[in-house]
Amino acid sequence: MESTGGPYLNTAAVTSPVGIARLLQMTFGCTTFSLVAHQGGFSAAYGTFSMFVWTFCFAVTVFIITCEFTHLHSCLSISWGNFTAAFAMLATLMSVTAAVIYPLYFVQLGCYPIGCEVRDFRIAASVFAGLLFIAYATEVFLTRAKPGQVTSYMATVSGLLKIVQAFVACIIFGALVNDSQHSKYVAMQWCVAVYSFCFVVTVVVVAFSVTGKTALLCFPFERSVVVYTFGAVLLYVSAAVIWPVFCFDSKYGSPRRPSLCTKGKCPWDSQLVIAIFTYVNLLLYVVDLAYSQRIRFVSHL
Repeated sequence: MESTGGPYLNTAAVTSPVGIARLLQMTFGCTTFSLVAHQGGFSAAYGTFSMFVWTFCFAVTVFIITCEFTHLHSCLSISWGNFTAAFAMLATLMSVTAAVIYPLYFVQLGCYPIGCEVRDFRIAASVFAGLLFIAYATEVFLTRAKPGQVTSYMATVSGLLKIVQAFVACIIFGALVNDSQHSKYVAMQWCVAVYSFCFVVTVVVVAFSVTGKTALLCFPFERSVVVYTFGAVLLYVSAAVIWPVFCFDSKYGSPRRPSLCTKGKCPWDSQLVIAIFTYVNLLLYVVDLAYSQRIRFVSHL
């Protein structure tokens, strides 16, 4: 019987540049966690996080390839372009983090005390972890919105920055719960509220984009996102001023790291991490706002 709906299988899903990048992601991801699970080994929170990243990214990549190859993504009630663009950016950030953490904590040049075979497996896993990051970064590069191109929101610079902003906020939250003494002053609690509010709204923006429900809103989504980004810049400016003052000014905190502070359990270290990534996120929101204005300008040409 003849098919009137076109070919059942989408060969471009595995033969196009993006498809090849995804096949490499699947290959590198599977190889990385297989090397670690077989002989490389992992332990503690850092190793568990790395294994989670590799297995999670592998599973979602297999899901994406399967859906695009079989056209099953057309049956899903989500914006497929936004979903794949958002995941590619998230996987890039997660994979580069794991590619740095795993060799930092598990790779050594000498064989003692783990043995040469384990060392070699860990080095090989680290190499493939780096290749995995490159594969995901390549997909982001290939699928990002080009000037004048009509594409999904998450593929634009503004959409990709939303993923990075949420990821950076997660780093801040991790430092906050690591004995940062954020409840010491009301001003520091204000900063926590800023981080939480901006994170939640950013996640909501991503969620509405990925689910394709922006058309159901009773207000213009694009304009609202720009207004929120402007508000987030102002909020992060306040946090970027308040947090360092109440952590590193001699009147409230300590301008230098206390000599008796235990490595890995020092509130000052957590406060420094939060201060650094506060400025990182502030810069990301400023770039996001500037690019949003550029998008509005280009759209009128």
